[in-house]
Amino acid sequence: MHEYSIDSLEVAAVYQSFPQPIRQKLLKLRQMIFEIADQTDTIGQISETLKWGVPSYLTSRPKSGTTVRLQWIPGAKRYGIFVHCQTSLIPDFKEKYPRDLKFEKSRGILFEEGDDFPPVIIKEFLTMALTYHAAGKLQKSA
Repeated sequence: MHEYSIDSLEVAAVYQSFPQPIRQKLLKLRQMIFEIADQTDTIGQISETLKWGVPSYLTSRPKSGTTVRLQWIPGAKRYGIFVHCQTSLIPDFKEKYPRDLKFEKSRGILFEEGDDFPPVIIKEFLTMALTYHAAGKLQKSA
């Protein structure tokens, strides 16, 4: 398995600030994002940056998807995956997986501090997020 290095010192510092168990879970999600991008032609290049102080992943060339943010919420002792609230991603997944996932309104999927994320479902979610705009274009042309 190819390990994807963190090129930004600012992003690396944010990951370092997370408690070790949470850091490992969020780094697994990060790894999954890059693996999905490498395996999916329509996604292209991923840019890693901070948005609102949170590690964020954007499809920069082409702009095939919506931004994905990985966040630790210490007060709630939760971590999660967040997307733009005006996408249909969270409502679609609420309908498809009402009992399998916990949601933060229309913007995120949350996990308790001690819980692992379900990799198959989350891979599906991340793939849909990273191809969100490309998929919309395909539907319009069909």
